[in-house]
Amino acid sequence: MCLCSSKRSTFLKHGKKHTDTLNPSLFLSITVSMLSHVLQTDYYYEYTECDSTGSRWRVAIPQSHGSCIGLPEPVRGTECTFSCEAGEFLEMSAQECTQCAAGTYSLGSGIRFDDWETIPSGFSSLATYLDNGPHGDDSTTCNSSTWFPQGSYLESNRDECTVSLIYAVHLKKPGSVSFDYQYPDGNLFFEFFIQNDQCQEMDQTADKKWLKLTSHGEWATHTVNLKSGTNILYWRTAGILIGAKVVKPVLLKNVHIEGVAYASECFPCKPGTFSQTPGSSSCQPCPRNTHSGHGASSCTPSEGSAECKARPPCSKKDYFQIHTPCDLEGKTQVTYRWVEPQICLVDVDGAETLPPSGDREPCPPCNPGFYNNDTATCSPCPPGTFSDGSCPAGTEPAVGYQYKWWNVLPASMKTSCFNVGNSKCDGMNGWEVAGDHIRSGAGGSDNDYLILNLHVPGFKPPTSATGGAGTEFGRISFEFEMVCSADCELYFMMVRTTPDKGKPTQCKKQSYTHIMTKNASDVRQNVNNVASIYSISVSNAVDGVSSECQTCALLSQPSGSLCVPCPPGHYIHTSQCTECPPNTHLTSHSTLGPEACKPCGPSSKSNKEHSRCYSDCVFSYSENNVSLSFDYSSLGSVGTLMNGPSFTTKGTKYYHLFNISLCGGEGRRAVCTDNVTDLSSADSQKETGEPANAVETLICQSTIIPSSGRGFHTALSSQSISLADTFLGATVALTLDGVKARPDLFPQTTNKVPDVNFFYRSLEVTSSCDKGRNVVVTLRCNPDRSTQGELTVPSQCPAGTCDGCTFHFLWESSGACPQCTSTNYHQIEGACKGGLQDTLYVWTEPKRCVGGVSLPEKKTWPCESMDFLVKMGATIGAFTAALLFSITCYFWKKNKRLEFKYSKLVMSSNKECELPGADSCAVMEGEENEGEMEDEVVYSKKTSLIRKLKAIASRGNGRSYENVQLNSSQSNGLVWG
Repeated sequence: MCLCSSKRSTFLKHGKKHTDTLNPSLFLSITVSMLSHVLQTDYYYEYTECDSTGSRWRVAIPQSHGSCIGLPEPVRGTECTFSCEAGEFLEMSAQECTQCAAGTYSLGSGIRFDDWETIPSGFSSLATYLDNGPHGDDSTTCNSSTWFPQGSYLESNRDECTVSLIYAVHLKKPGSVSFDYQYPDGNLFFEFFIQNDQCQEMDQTADKKWLKLTSHGEWATHTVNLKSGTNILYWRTAGILIGAKVVKPVLLKNVHIEGVAYASECFPCKPGTFSQTPGSSSCQPCPRNTHSGHGASSCTPSEGSAECKARPPCSKKDYFQIHTPCDLEGKTQVTYRWVEPQICLVDVDGAETLPPSGDREPCPPCNPGFYNNDTATCSPCPPGTFSDGSCPAGTEPAVGYQYKWWNVLPASMKTSCFNVGNSKCDGMNGWEVAGDHIRSGAGGSDNDYLILNLHVPGFKPPTSATGGAGTEFGRISFEFEMVCSADCELYFMMVRTTPDKGKPTQCKKQSYTHIMTKNASDVRQNVNNVASIYSISVSNAVDGVSSECQTCALLSQPSGSLCVPCPPGHYIHTSQCTECPPNTHLTSHSTLGPEACKPCGPSSKSNKEHSRCYSDCVFSYSENNVSLSFDYSSLGSVGTLMNGPSFTTKGTKYYHLFNISLCGGEGRRAVCTDNVTDLSSADSQKETGEPANAVETLICQSTIIPSSGRGFHTALSSQSISLADTFLGATVALTLDGVKARPDLFPQTTNKVPDVNFFYRSLEVTSSCDKGRNVVVTLRCNPDRSTQGELTVPSQCPAGTCDGCTFHFLWESSGACPQCTSTNYHQIEGACKGGLQDTLYVWTEPKRCVGGVSLPEKKTWPCESMDFLVKMGATIGAFTAALLFSITCYFWKKNKRLEFKYSKLVMSSNKECELPGADSCAVMEGEENEGEMEDEVVYSKKTSLIRKLKAIASRGNGRSYENVQLNSSQSNGLVWG
C-alpha cells in the first residue's frame, strides 16, 4: 500500500471529472471493495508467447471486453517445454497438471470435440455474402446463416451464403487435425483450410483443401497436418442454388486436434458414454440396456427416464404389412405388425388397431433360375444348368439375378434402417416383402434412410463377349413405383428421382436400366420414404443363377463344342465369330446375326473395335453438279465456350463452360473437370488410369464460379455433366434420328455455303429428359473469322438450350469453309514488256474456301512489243498502198486503151460500108499510130464501159445511140449521129 500513500485519484461525479487527494487508509478500503467484486469466473488465464529465454508469463484475460480493473497481476508462468500427460489438464491457478475427475477425460497433448449440443467454446461461425450480384449488397440476407448444433454433430447452412466455422489453436509442436464429415451434395461447396496468426493461408494441396463427396449416410474422415504455432482452422461452405433444388447440408463431428502442450480443461463424456476412474484419457460406451447423460461416471439401467412424455394414439404409420414365409403346404398369409418399440396407445379414442390377417394364399412361384424341390423354399439351379435343364451345345447359361416374386428376402439382399442423428431405427427393417413387390418400411422418423442392399460379388460377361473394348460387364434393371405425400427421394447409384418438395406426388410404375461399364463389387440402393420395387434383374452376376441359355461362338474345328470369346467388333453368326462390316458398330452381343452391327450415321465411321462411331473431320456435299469438300481438322481437337454470366436467385454469379469435341475420335474427347469435389480420389485415378473428378465425353458442361464471386482463392468448377456421348452423324439436313436443328436460332446472312449440322446424343436419361439429351452443333463458313473461330449459343436461349434437353451451338469459322478447287480462282494477263508477258492467278472474291488446291504459280510467256508491231504495220501499209496505186494506174491505162478501141469500133459500125475485119479492130491502114489518134478522140458524153456494151446490144431495137464526136487533124467537121 505504500505506493498509494502519495498518489492522487481521479473519478467521475455527475458527469464531471474531479481530482482529489485521498489518505492512505481511505484508498485502501476502496481498493479492497473493488477487488471483492471481481470474481474468478469473470476472467481466465492465458500464457504469453515464449521469449528468447524460453520463459513466459501467466496473465488474466477478462471474459468481457473493457473490464480490466481488479484483475490479478501477471506472474511468471511455466517453462515453454512444459506439458501434461493424457488424463490430466493444466490447472492455471496453481500452474500444475491435475487429473481429470471421473466422468471427464483429456487427451493430454490433444483436444477432442464430440459433443455438439451447443457450439463449444472457442468456435465461432461467420456468415458473409461476398458476391453482391446485380442487385446490390445482399449481405443482410445471411444474418441467420450459421452452423447448427444437432447433438452429436454440426450441420451447415443450406443457402447461398458463405459460412465459416472458425477455431484457433496454438500448438507447441507439429500436430494434426482430423474430423468426420458427411458431404452428400455437390451443389454445396465445402473446403477446409488453415491460416496463421498473420491471416496468411498455409500451403495446402488441393486434395487437402477441398473435401470429397460422400455417399448418403456415410461418414468420411479427413486429416491434415499442422505446424507448430498458431493455426486458425476454417470449415467453409457456400451453396450454389440453380433452380428450386434444395441442397443437403454438410455434417461435421469428432474434431480431434493433436500437438497442444496441455489441455486447459477436461471434457465431459457425451451421453451414452462414461469414465469411471479419475485421470481417464477416453470415455467408454455404456453397456446394452443402459444409458448415461453428460459427464457420467457410470451408466444407469434403462428402466426409467428423466422425464415422461405423453404416448400418442396409434396411427397407420405405427404398423406395417408382411407376408409370412411359405409353409409346408405352399401357403402364405398377409399379416400386420407394430413398429418396435411400440410407443403408441391402442385403447384411446381415434387410435388405429392392427388390421386382421388376410386369407392363406398359394405362395408365388420361384424366381427364374430357382426351383422348388417339393419343399417350402426355392433353391438355386446348379451351375451349368437353367430352370428347365441343361444348356445344349453351342449355348451357355445366361447367369444373373431375376427377382420378381417377393415372398422372402433373397439371400443376396439385406435391408436396414439408418439415421444420421440417432439410432432409433437401427433394429428396424428398411424394406418388407409383399408378394409381387418389395416396399419400403415405416422407419422411425422422416429422416431415416431405408436401405436395400443387393450384394453382387462381381460380373462375368458371356464367354463370346469377353475381351472386347468397352465391354458391357453387366446390366441392372428394376421396375419401381413411388407414392409420396411430401418430399421423397429414391437413390440408385448415381440416378435420382426427386419430386417437388411439399406437394403430394406419385411416380408411376416405370423401369430403369443401369449398364455396368466397370466391374464394380456391389450395388446399393438408398430409399427414403415410401417406394415399391416390383422386379430386379442383374445380368452376368458371378454367383448368379440361370433361367435360360444364350448362344455362344464355338471353336472353328468341326468337332468343337467349347464356347470361345469373340474378338472385339465381332458378332455371333451360325456359332462363329464374324467381324462387323466397315463403318458399323456392335450394339450388343445379346443380338445374334448381322443385326447386331448397326450402321454409323452419315459422314461418320467406326473405330477398329466397332464399339462406337465418330467423325473424322471430313465432310462432302454435292448439289446441282456442285461438289463441296470440308475438312474441319483445323478447328482444333476441342472447342470451348463460356457463356454468361448468369445469376442465382440470390445473385451469385456463375458461368456455364462447354467443351465440344467435334471430331471425337480416339484420344480427342472433351473433358470437364471438377476442382471442388472428390479431389482426394487420386488413388482411384492411379488404379483406373482415368482422370479423377472428370467427365470425359464428346460434349460436356461445367458450372464455373469466378474467384471474386464467393471469396474463394481460385475459380471453382463443379457440376460437370455429359451432354453427349454418341455421335449420330453430320449432314446439311435439319433432322437426323429424331434430333432437329433450328436454323431460326442462328439466322444466316448468305446461303452460298450451306451450314453443316453435327448431331449428338446422350444415352443418360434425366428427370426432365426421359430420352436423354441431344446436341446440335452448326458449322458455318465465315471468312472473317479466325481458323478456330467462335462458338456461340442462341440469343433466345443463353444457357444453350431452350427446353433443357436439346442444346444448340453455332461454330463460325473460316476453317468451316469448303476446300478450294480450280473454280475458286481466275487468271489475269499482264502487259507485254520487254518481249515478255506475265499471267497471274487470283482468288475470286469474296473467298469462301480454305485449303484444298493452291493458286498456280505465275507464268511468263514470250511476246512482241507494241513498237515493233506499229513499225511493221506502217511498212506493210505503205507497201500495200503503193501496190494498190500501181495496180490502179495499170488498169486505168488498160481501160483507156480499151475505150479507144471500142470507140473506133463504134465509129466504123455507123458507116455504110462494111465493117473492117476483126483483126484490124477498125483501124485503117495508113492511120496514125495509136497514140496520136488516141489524143484526137473527143467524147461528147462520158459513158462507162458497161453502158457502152449495153448500147451495142440494143442497137437493133430502135433505141437511140450515143453520139461521139471525133476530132481529127484532117477532118474537123465530121460528126456521126
